[in-house]
Amino acid sequence: MTSMKAVVEIKNIHKSFGSLEVLKGVDFTVNEGDVVTLIGKSGSGKSTLLRCINLLEKPDSGTINVFGEDILTTRDVNAYRAKVGMCFQQFNLFSNMNVLQNCIVPQIKVLHKSREEAEEKAMHYLKKVGMDSFAQASSLTISGGQKQRVAIARALCMDPKLMLFDEPTSALDPEMVNEVLVVMKQLAEEGLTMIVVTHEMTFAKEVSDHVVFMDNGRIEEEGSPDQFFSHPSSERTKEFLSRSIH
Repeated sequence: MTSMKAVVEIKNIHKSFGSLEVLKGVDFTVNEGDVVTLIGKSGSGKSTLLRCINLLEKPDSGTINVFGEDILTTRDVNAYRAKVGMCFQQFNLFSNMNVLQNCIVPQIKVLHKSREEAEEKAMHYLKKVGMDSFAQASSLTISGGQKQRVAIARALCMDPKLMLFDEPTSALDPEMVNEVLVVMKQLAEEGLTMIVVTHEMTFAKEVSDHVVFMDNGRIEEEGSPDQFFSHPSSERTKEFLSRSIH
């Protein structure tokens, strides 16, 4: 049973890049334990919204509260980011380190863990994502699906209260997509609060608690997966779904 405690509250966010207005007054709430999927065509503002939540972008106006804190006024961005895990499309692993080091170094640098403690936690999460046998492998030699699973393990090592995923499967070959989605489904079942930008409609339908369809910088429609996929109300949503679901 999901509690109704809001983890993320976004009010009237606007963001432009030069003359291009990417977010046009977005209101968005994520409750504790929820898996929220953001869907929509490329350029609709999904990734920018996610990047604003992680302070990789700063909105031009509006408010963002995460864990009850106004993050746009926070002085310690690194302390905030330590609570918010982020997985990117391109994995962003440290290419000069092996799999285990990728999971250890951030814990030591940001959380000031001892090496022993960091290694124990790293192995725990590498095992969880099925990558413990690759601990000593170079991050350059493993496959894309394996890299993304290591990236997820690295983020989990930081004990995040919220995980952000920006199209975590879009750079992967089709047969590797499933191995990443399986890990994400497991995290969802364990009650981790997650915001996922994705093109994987099956994942949105089967795993998320709440689906948000963004179009042209605004939220066009949102609701439970059943309501959204079976009874969309907006013509624009119906058009998008007819093209996206084959």
